Amino acid sequence: MVGQEHVLKALVNALDDDRLHHAYLFTGTRGVGKTSIARLFAKSLNCETGVSSTPCGQCSACKEIAEGRFVDLIEVDAASRTKVEDTRELMENVQYAPTHGRYKVYLIDEVHMLSTHSFNALLKTLEEPPPHVKFLLATTDPQKLPITILSRCLQFNLKNLIPERIVSHLSHVLGEENISFEEPALWLLARSADGSMRDAMSLTDQAIAFGAGVINEADVRAMLGTIDQRLVYQMLYCLASGDAKGLMASVTDLAQFSPDYNTVLGDLISVLHRIALAQTIPDAVDNSMGDMLQVQELAKALTAEDIQLYYQVALMGRKDLPFVPDPREGLEMVLLRMLAFRPAGAKPRAVALQNSSALASNKVEPSRDSSPDIQTNEPVVDVAEAVSLDRSDSLPEAEPAIEQPIAPPALNPENDLRQDEPPAYYDEAEYAAPQSGVDPRKKFESEGVEQESTPPWSMDESEQSSVNDQAMQPLENEYAPSESKTDFKSLEIAKSSVAVEECSRDLGAIQLSDWVHIGRNLGLSGMTESLATHISLEEIRSDAVVLHYTKDQKTMLNEVQQQRISDALNTYFSAPVSVEFVQAIQTQETPAQYLNRKREERHSEAITSIRNDETVKQLQQHFDAQIELSSVQPID
Repeated sequence: MVGQEHVLKALVNALDDDRLHHAYLFTGTRGVGKTSIARLFAKSLNCETGVSSTPCGQCSACKEIAEGRFVDLIEVDAASRTKVEDTRELMENVQYAPTHGRYKVYLIDEVHMLSTHSFNALLKTLEEPPPHVKFLLATTDPQKLPITILSRCLQFNLKNLIPERIVSHLSHVLGEENISFEEPALWLLARSADGSMRDAMSLTDQAIAFGAGVINEADVRAMLGTIDQRLVYQMLYCLASGDAKGLMASVTDLAQFSPDYNTVLGDLISVLHRIALAQTIPDAVDNSMGDMLQVQELAKALTAEDIQLYYQVALMGRKDLPFVPDPREGLEMVLLRMLAFRPAGAKPRAVALQNSSALASNKVEPSRDSSPDIQTNEPVVDVAEAVSLDRSDSLPEAEPAIEQPIAPPALNPENDLRQDEPPAYYDEAEYAAPQSGVDPRKKFESEGVEQESTPPWSMDESEQSSVNDQAMQPLENEYAPSESKTDFKSLEIAKSSVAVEECSRDLGAIQLSDWVHIGRNLGLSGMTESLATHISLEEIRSDAVVLHYTKDQKTMLNEVQQQRISDALNTYFSAPVSVEFVQAIQTQETPAQYLNRKREERHSEAITSIRNDETVKQLQQHFDAQIELSSVQPID
């Protein structure tokens, strides 16, 4: 009963103190000892030396129970006797005294397979059985048992065995049997058993037969179909050195074994876990797999951030593996993702593998062809030295921050929006295409900020149509790097920061430019409000106004929306107002364009202010600091 000490302790105390219950329920997965512990308990109850936790094993009762021919131990396979008639027949004999032993013991295996009527037939007898009867129930699925049955039993949960306990027990058994073995082979068997001691013993028997009386690692790997673990470490060495060619060569070597690629990713995940553990708690790493040297080597060669990223990529790749056309392609893409992605702000991989003897002993030699920082004739680069490499040596030369185009402003976290993080280096052309009401292209000079003045309302109809089409579409990609894309979320941010000015409610006293405030003060909401902020006021008469919209807004600006805007204008002016909607070029600024312009102006002012700040200038001068323009936000 290896690994089930918590159950044995309760049963031993109950037997020694004569505090026996009439029904016991043993639960757990396959192969953890449910039936075995029930038979041992039956021995303790019927041993001729008396009820105790140490049956003699020599009396007739103990021998008959061990041989499966004890008349008062009735073993029932509930999976094959599910009918209510079988249960009733069984319960009819409960009232009779035991023939040979002290107790009549009913051992019902896989009790959850009984039908509902069978449980009902068993229920009353299970609640108040005769004093000479004990019920021992075993199941792998206790959730299927009625609560009325569970409440009448003492339940003991047998747990799965950890690989360490299985290896320890296998070592003991093989030592008693005088069978030679290699410890790594036992670890392979223990992990394949998946917590079941019975499976572990069966696999061990198979390994003995496969190895002609000897258990060695190579034979066990061949028998189980597992790969050579050194290939997994070879992949990690190539990842550490950034060697894409060597990485794909490792996959080619792996493919010769026709492995289960899902298992390969599982092995990779396990090794990454051991490496992460070695980085955090070096003393916690054991040599159970004979790989302590490689684990410690990789723990020094890879950063903690890289390990966490690799672990997550491998985990997600394993989940996606069933959907790829070829499992090998899936593994290759997972490895290429690990090469392509790196933690934000991380330096280039410039860490050399320090223990070449360990690599040679494992026949794993990381390629140095594709890593310019690792040379055979150069001294080994220490991790701390790699972190402190000069920027000019490790990164491509970049333009000063003052000459970079403005990056997309980060969204306000208070509005529960995702903050975009633009790349550290980007091309000005990437952010140059106008997609919203205001052209976002800006050119920063050392003395300040200059903005190109090409208002969208001065464009021709085809250009303006494209602009408003983008402005009216909901946000489809939260991660789009373009600052200029007007969406409902950024529009709400601008609304919250640009005050609404109160305009005259006399139609004859307003100007065309007042529409940027009136359109936002009509009390509209939802799609109607969005439409109102994207149309322009082009003409004012004594009792009528003319609003222009583009052809791309025609579908959304239907009669219902037009009527809502007209009613809102009548309410605003407190007088009948005739509203004409005309599809034409917008020559006046819309409220949405006004909001974007104000937001851009405030952002430019904030950047100018941060550049002129004396503290920032000192930081730039003394620490060679650079301003992260994407993080600059107005504080008002």
